Amino acid sequence: MDAQQVFTFGQQGLYMLLLVAAPILLTVLLVGVLVSVFQAATQINEATLSFVPKVVAAVVVMGVAGPWMMTTLVEYIQRTLQTIPQVVG
Repeated sequence: MDAQQVFTFGQQGLYMLLLVAAPILLTVLLVGVLVSVFQAATQINEATLSFVPKVVAAVVVMGVAGPWMMTTLVEYIQRTLQTIPQVVG
């Protein structure tokens, strides 16, 4: 195994991490911005008002995109494990 293969595996792993985490992160970011705008407009400074909607949005996204995320990760792990014999030997 040479350095190029190590960098390729690392790059694929980081891409997979970004791909799988993006739906949750973008949803929580959008909900956070909307709640912040709402708090600024109404001058309500309640800590739970910013936390609870983010958690609810993350749970909803996990419910909707969870099967796709799991399938994507399982396929990536299968591909990676199947290439180990070719890379090592």
